Amino acid sequence: MHRTRLHQDMENWSRAYGPLFRVVVPGTTMLVVADPELIKQVLCARPATFRRPAVTAQVAAEMGGLPGVFDAEGASWRNQRQMVMQAFAPHAVKAYFPALVQVAQRLQRRWEAATAAARSIALGADLRLYTVDIVAGLAFGTDVNTVETGDNAIQRNLDEILPVVARRSMAAIPYWRYVKLPRDRRLERSVAFTRDAVDELVAQARERMRADPARAARPGNMLEAMLAAAAREGSGVTEREVAGNVLTMLLAGEDTTSNSLAWLIYLLYSHPATLARARAEVLAVAPALDALDIEQVDRLDYLDACAHEALRLKPPAAFIPLQALTDTVVGDVQIAQDTIVWCVMRAGSLDDAWFTNAAQFDPQRWFDDALDKKASMPFGAGARTCPARYLAMLEIKVALAMLLARFDIVSVATQHGGAPREKMGFVMEPEALQMRLRVRA
Repeated sequence: MHRTRLHQDMENWSRAYGPLFRVVVPGTTMLVVADPELIKQVLCARPATFRRPAVTAQVAAEMGGLPGVFDAEGASWRNQRQMVMQAFAPHAVKAYFPALVQVAQRLQRRWEAATAAARSIALGADLRLYTVDIVAGLAFGTDVNTVETGDNAIQRNLDEILPVVARRSMAAIPYWRYVKLPRDRRLERSVAFTRDAVDELVAQARERMRADPARAARPGNMLEAMLAAAAREGSGVTEREVAGNVLTMLLAGEDTTSNSLAWLIYLLYSHPATLARARAEVLAVAPALDALDIEQVDRLDYLDACAHEALRLKPPAAFIPLQALTDTVVGDVQIAQDTIVWCVMRAGSLDDAWFTNAAQFDPQRWFDDALDKKASMPFGAGARTCPARYLAMLEIKVALAMLLARFDIVSVATQHGGAPREKMGFVMEPEALQMRLRVRA
């Protein structure tokens, strides 16, 4: 088992051993599930029968993390989920749309400058700046503007935290409980800084709402919406949990969308006919970023299909591990309480039994009414489906509309010139990609 390609190891084993098999690692016996129908049943059995592995919450607590909806369970999860869903509701995201377009305009100017200077673009890094600015603006109404400055202290410290979360959750030996390496000391400083920064943002939002009580009814951002929801009688949500969900959004909203965008841009570049059709739709429906409105974005049907196809082939969450809360049955396999059930999320997406020519990038398949789409679950399934899926799709389509209307893609390449290798970190990401653009006439 290799940590950076663990998802591929499990996928390869599922092809060799079938949709249900056992993996024994030191101290743990896991049931691996690669059948999409069984995976959906498991995901939909949350939160009553399955939870995220306890080690995830334990690692977060050891790092000094704040509680959020991602790792909450039981009544705490239900209370937080209701609050977060209100903040991510389509009408709330639509109210933020002009600010999202402003971030895309900054990214366009950044890429125009790179093109004028004949510089290649570090695709993953630039897309992380884009998603951080959007998430920060929606989450707490702060214009961090990393796209133009190239740096932000919160984002820089998040880059220290995310890889450690993934590494410690998979570690066979929790060495950090007994000895601290220099990287562990750096992590402690990053966590402390991030917590202080989030606490300050919460305090600022609370003061704004105290000075202007009308904000409780018309919150200007996710943080204000969550504070208003938490203040309602019987909400069951504390301000500490509000802060935890702001941090959760920053952690979860940065790498997932930026890596999905990077994969999509690479796949479009690798399929010129698909790229040409996507560009033709953008030029017909949404040719000018300065005049872009959300109704135009909603009409970009082919671009939407391209995004879904990229997420089918390259989902950020290529696997989802869960822990059984009670003795139960998965398929025809009885498992004991606390057994880890490892859901291989991409197994069905790459199987010709579910998708014709499954390995092929073919957005047209999403217009087939007969297509059984349930094997592709990039946002999960059931009650714990990703609450930010609408925002993520909006970010992807706005960035692509800007790129295709304004630029020609000259190249998207790895350092070695071959196809980008998949790397499992906090999420599944491509190795470093360099993009070169040309401004369209």
